[in-house]
Amino acid sequence: MKVLKWIAIGIATLLIIGLLIPEKIMIPVQGATPKDWNHNTFWYEPWGRSGVHKGIDIFGIKNTPVVASTNGIVIFAGELTRGGKVVAVLGPKWRIHYFAHLNDYSVSAGDVVSINSQIGLLGDTGNAAGKQPHVHYSILSLVPMPWLYTTQSQGWKKMFFLSPHDKLKTN
Repeated sequence: MKVLKWIAIGIATLLIIGLLIPEKIMIPVQGATPKDWNHNTFWYEPWGRSGVHKGIDIFGIKNTPVVASTNGIVIFAGELTRGGKVVAVLGPKWRIHYFAHLNDYSVSAGDVVSINSQIGLLGDTGNAAGKQPHVHYSILSLVPMPWLYTTQSQGWKKMFFLSPHDKLKTN
């Protein structure tokens, strides 16, 4: 029982430390401003196979640098069917910052990234092929926030997804 107690204490300590780390956040496309995305597209429906749009699309010129929007650890860099070339960064507050449709990525899983360090290039990969170059940017919390629950389509998932527009406009 002593071993389980120490494991539980270790996990709780790690969780608390992750929640206490301050989160600094910035727009993940070099030179972009809030005019480069439509803030009304977060949780917009219908949105293809996913049902609702769980992020924002930040538009720009193909191959514009995409930078880490926060400090963190790259937990995935690779290709997905819908997202195309994708990077996911675990940042403070146990939040995953997800960047999809990249033309290319310059990081690997396990890399530690600093805010504003380049992680890839703006593109149109995955289900964005042939469309205007952009990065789909989502923020997913690993710690549920029940007060964000709504009765909208997939409203229970809002406990886990934060509006990137709201986070970016407050920083």
